[in-house]
Amino acid sequence: MENKVKNEVTQFLNKCEEIKRCKFIMAPTKIKDLLKSIVNSGELYQLFCTVTARFDYLTAKSIAFVEGDNGFVNRSYIILPDTVGERLAFIFCLLVEFDRDTINFNSFLSKYFYEDGSYYASYHSFCDSVISSLQSIISEIYCDELALNDEQEENVVANDGEKARGLTAISLSIAREKQFIFESKLSSEDKESGLNILTQLEIAVKEDNEKLIEALVCGYNYFILYNGVVSQDVTSLVQLIAEYSNV
Repeated sequence: MENKVKNEVTQFLNKCEEIKRCKFIMAPTKIKDLLKSIVNSGELYQLFCTVTARFDYLTAKSIAFVEGDNGFVNRSYIILPDTVGERLAFIFCLLVEFDRDTINFNSFLSKYFYEDGSYYASYHSFCDSVISSLQSIISEIYCDELALNDEQEENVVANDGEKARGLTAISLSIAREKQFIFESKLSSEDKESGLNILTQLEIAVKEDNEKLIEALVCGYNYFILYNGVVSQDVTSLVQLIAEYSNV
C-alpha cells in the first residue's frame, strides 16, 4: 500500500532541494511551489496549522530581525527561534511574506544575508540558514515515515514520527498555557507553582512517564480550579496528552 504521508513529505523535501539548487531568479517561483506542497498535503497542512496557531509572528520577527548600525552590530542578520515549533512557524510565515511580496525578497537578502555584494552569495547563505533548517526539522519529525520500505508500510500503525508530531503539539500547547498563567492576576508565588507543574508535565510527557503524567494533570486541574484561572486551551492540552499517550 502506498504510504501517503511518506510521499507528501518526500515531495516537500524535494521542493526544499529545488529552492536550494535553483538559480536565484527562480527562487520566488520555487518558494510558491513549496507553499503549495504544504496546502496539498493533509499531514503537513495540519502540522503547520498547529505550529502557527496563536504564534505571535510580529513579536518573533522583531526579535529575529537584528538590525545593523544600531550601536551594537554593524550588519543586519536573522536569528531563527530556538524551539522546533516556533522555528517552523517563523519560517513558514516568512516564506508566505515573500510569496505575497509583503517583504521584498531581493531587499531582504541584501540586508540580512549580505555576503560579497552579490545576490548569488546572499541567496545561498539564506538557503543554508533558513531552507536547510526547515528541511532538517521536517526530516527529523518524519524520519521513520521516510525510512519505511514497502513491506513496513503495510504493517505500521504508529511510530516515532507520530510521537514527534504529538510532542510538538503538546509543547506548543503547554507554552500557551504558561503564557496564560504568567499573564494572570495570580500572585508571583502561585504563578511559580503553576509554571513548575507545567514544566514537570512536559518533562514527564517526553519521558513517557504515564503515572507522573496522570498525577501532574490532576494536580494542575486542581490548581487552576482552586485559583479560578481556567484557560480556553486547557481542555485541548489534556486531550492532546491523552491522544499522545495512546500512540
